Amino acid sequence: MSTLKNSVRLVGNLGMDPEVKSFDNNRKLAKISIATNETYKNDKGERITDTQWHNLVLWGVQAKLAEDLLKKGDEIAVEGKLSSRSYVDKDGNKRYMTEVVVNEFLKVGLKKQQ
Repeated sequence: MSTLKNSVRLVGNLGMDPEVKSFDNNRKLAKISIATNETYKNDKGERITDTQWHNLVLWGVQAKLAEDLLKKGDEIAVEGKLSSRSYVDKDGNKRYMTEVVVNEFLKVGLKKQQ
Protein backbone atom coordinates (compact mmCIF):
# COMPACT_ATOMS: atom_id res chain seq x y z
CA MET A 1 0.00 0.00 0.00
CA SER A 2 2.94 2.36 0.35
CA THR A 3 2.91 2.95 -3.43
CA LEU A 4 -0.62 4.36 -3.15
CA LYS A 5 0.42 7.25 -0.91
CA ASN A 6 1.35 9.54 -3.80
CA SER A 7 -0.06 8.01 -6.96
CA VAL A 8 -1.77 9.71 -9.90
CA ARG A 9 -3.42 8.15 -12.93
CA LEU A 10 -4.81 10.33 -15.73
CA VAL A 11 -6.17 9.84 -19.22
CA GLY A 12 -6.31 12.89 -21.46
CA ASN A 13 -5.23 14.63 -24.63
CA LEU A 14 -1.94 16.45 -25.16
CA GLY A 15 -2.29 20.21 -25.46
CA MET A 16 1.17 20.62 -26.96
CA ASP A 17 4.06 18.75 -28.53
CA PRO A 18 6.59 17.63 -25.90
CA GLU A 19 9.19 20.26 -24.96
CA VAL A 20 12.41 18.28 -24.64
CA LYS A 21 15.70 19.39 -23.11
CA SER A 22 18.91 17.38 -23.25
CA PHE A 23 21.59 17.67 -20.56
CA ASP A 24 25.36 17.10 -20.74
CA ASN A 25 25.13 13.70 -19.09
CA ASN A 26 22.92 12.46 -21.99
CA ARG A 27 19.81 12.71 -19.77
CA LYS A 28 16.56 14.08 -21.16
CA LEU A 29 13.65 16.03 -19.69
CA ALA A 30 10.28 16.34 -21.42
CA LYS A 31 7.44 18.63 -20.38
CA ILE A 32 3.90 18.27 -21.71
CA SER A 33 0.40 19.26 -20.66
CA ILE A 34 -2.73 17.15 -20.94
CA ALA A 35 -6.39 18.03 -20.70
CA THR A 36 -8.84 15.78 -18.91
CA ASN A 37 -12.55 16.25 -19.55
CA GLU A 38 -15.49 15.48 -17.31
CA THR A 39 -19.01 15.80 -18.74
CA TYR A 40 -22.19 16.17 -16.72
CA LYS A 41 -25.68 17.68 -16.99
CA ASN A 42 -26.57 20.77 -15.00
CA ASP A 43 -29.94 21.52 -13.32
CA LYS A 44 -31.40 22.65 -16.66
CA GLY A 45 -30.38 19.41 -18.38
CA GLU A 46 -27.65 21.10 -20.39
CA ARG A 47 -24.52 19.10 -21.09
CA ILE A 48 -21.47 20.73 -19.47
CA THR A 49 -17.85 19.76 -20.08
CA ASP A 50 -15.30 20.65 -17.42
CA THR A 51 -11.71 20.61 -18.67
CA GLN A 52 -8.75 20.44 -16.28
CA TRP A 53 -5.16 20.97 -17.44
CA HIS A 54 -2.27 19.03 -15.90
CA ASN A 55 1.49 19.66 -16.26
CA LEU A 56 3.54 16.49 -16.79
CA VAL A 57 7.29 15.98 -16.38
CA LEU A 58 9.08 12.96 -17.86
CA TRP A 59 12.74 12.03 -17.35
CA GLY A 60 15.21 9.67 -19.04
CA VAL A 61 13.75 6.86 -21.15
CA GLN A 62 10.19 8.16 -20.72
CA ALA A 63 11.28 11.58 -22.01
CA LYS A 64 12.94 10.00 -25.05
CA LEU A 65 9.81 7.94 -25.79
CA ALA A 66 7.63 11.04 -25.46
CA GLU A 67 9.90 12.93 -27.86
CA ASP A 68 9.73 10.10 -30.42
CA LEU A 69 6.07 9.05 -30.10
CA LEU A 70 3.88 11.91 -28.89
CA LYS A 71 2.42 14.99 -30.51
CA LYS A 72 -0.28 17.55 -29.77
CA GLY A 73 -3.77 16.01 -29.67
CA ASP A 74 -2.65 12.45 -28.85
CA GLU A 75 -4.64 10.65 -26.16
CA ILE A 76 -2.45 9.14 -23.44
CA ALA A 77 -2.78 7.41 -20.09
CA VAL A 78 -0.16 8.27 -17.48
CA GLU A 79 0.85 6.96 -14.07
CA GLY A 80 3.06 8.98 -11.77
CA LYS A 81 3.24 11.05 -8.61
CA LEU A 82 2.44 14.63 -7.65
CA SER A 83 5.31 17.02 -7.08
CA SER A 84 4.93 20.59 -5.82
CA ARG A 85 7.61 23.24 -6.03
CA SER A 86 8.04 26.98 -5.87
CA TYR A 87 10.21 29.39 -7.81
CA VAL A 88 10.76 33.13 -8.19
CA ASP A 89 9.68 34.57 -11.54
CA LYS A 90 11.49 37.29 -13.49
CA ASP A 91 9.50 39.99 -11.65
CA GLY A 92 10.57 38.66 -8.23
CA ASN A 93 7.21 37.07 -7.40
CA LYS A 94 7.13 33.68 -5.72
CA ARG A 95 5.17 31.16 -7.83
CA TYR A 96 3.93 27.68 -6.96
CA MET A 97 3.55 24.77 -9.34
CA THR A 98 2.20 21.26 -9.05
CA GLU A 99 3.27 18.71 -11.66
CA VAL A 100 2.82 15.02 -12.30
CA VAL A 101 6.20 13.27 -12.51
CA VAL A 102 5.41 10.46 -14.92
CA ASN A 103 6.67 6.92 -14.28
CA GLU A 104 4.92 5.37 -17.28
CA PHE A 105 2.67 6.44 -20.13
CA LEU A 106 0.65 4.65 -22.77
CA LYS A 107 -0.57 6.08 -26.05
CA VAL A 108 -4.29 5.24 -25.93
CA GLY A 109 -6.17 6.63 -28.92
CA LEU A 110 -4.85 5.99 -32.39
CA LYS A 111 -6.14 8.50 -34.92
CA LYS A 112 -6.75 7.34 -38.48
CA GLN A 113 -4.18 8.79 -40.83
CA GLN A 114 -5.55 10.71 -43.81
